[in-house]
Amino acid sequence: MSQTFSNVTKTYLSNFYDILDQMEEGMTSAALQDSVSYNFIVQMIPHHRGAIEMAQNILHYTTFVPLQEVAQGIIQEQNQSIAAMEAALEHCMACTSSPQDLGLYARQFEQVSRQMFCRMAQAKATNDINANFIREMIPHHQGAIQMADNALRFPLCEELQPILQSIIRSQSAGIRQMERLLSMLTKGQK
Repeated sequence: MSQTFSNVTKTYLSNFYDILDQMEEGMTSAALQDSVSYNFIVQMIPHHRGAIEMAQNILHYTTFVPLQEVAQGIIQEQNQSIAAMEAALEHCMACTSSPQDLGLYARQFEQVSRQMFCRMAQAKATNDINANFIREMIPHHQGAIQMADNALRFPLCEELQPILQSIIRSQSAGIRQMERLLSMLTKGQK
């Protein structure tokens, strides 16, 4: 039996899909160089901006305080990470990579990002927008971890390595926090 979405849910989901499309466009159309470090940054910045906009979107609708705190944390962490990446960008551009490394990195990045876009777009949608946001954001965070892990397999700009480690730590903690909240939200719905 299909569910009829409320007007609030429809507006929330419409905004989410627009943000997802913009994030995908920003990541896939980034102007790449001959540097894994540089390429990671210019593709990850739109990814982080997408998370910020998705968090702002849920904040327009949710009254669930724990999720408001998660969304505000995402906005703060992703803005800090963007600032760190922008500060490292020029130095990282000078750290060139071999054609083999560029090809291997790009292949895995494309595979991870494609899977992430698909999982986010196909996340189960209900009239519980709090649960919707979490089901959409977990694959977003998982994608960031996998992209950072992929980049760490190659020689990188020294300034980028701590940024990648920070992404892995913060996104892993965020996933655990969101999984706990999702369990709370869906407990009574089974």
